[in-house]
Amino acid sequence: MDLTLPPKVTPRAFARLAEINDATDTPKALRVAVEGGGCSGFQYDIRLDDPADDDMVIEGDGQRVVVDATSLPFLENAVIDFTEELIGARFTVENPNASSSCGCGVSFSM
Repeated sequence: MDLTLPPKVTPRAFARLAEINDATDTPKALRVAVEGGGCSGFQYDIRLDDPADDDMVIEGDGQRVVVDATSLPFLENAVIDFTEELIGARFTVENPNASSSCGCGVSFSM
């Protein structure tokens, strides 16, 4: 699938993924997917996983972020980042395609 503007991953997200993978014997890629559900219609599924053959792989700092073909159109020109706030630390998605999102930042609508 050809996208005009594929998702971007910040150096901070790659650095945090490297910290996580350095602490384990089995390094994994960070999978960012979009699924139906959540309070706004769609939700992000962000987890450690192995890449599949049809995934888009974004590499940086020796780390990999993968996005499945079904999720790619929803994540066009999105920015995958890592944030640390008072409520906790997490990987986030800044998605210009989302028309609205809920307060938790995990659920959105198109």
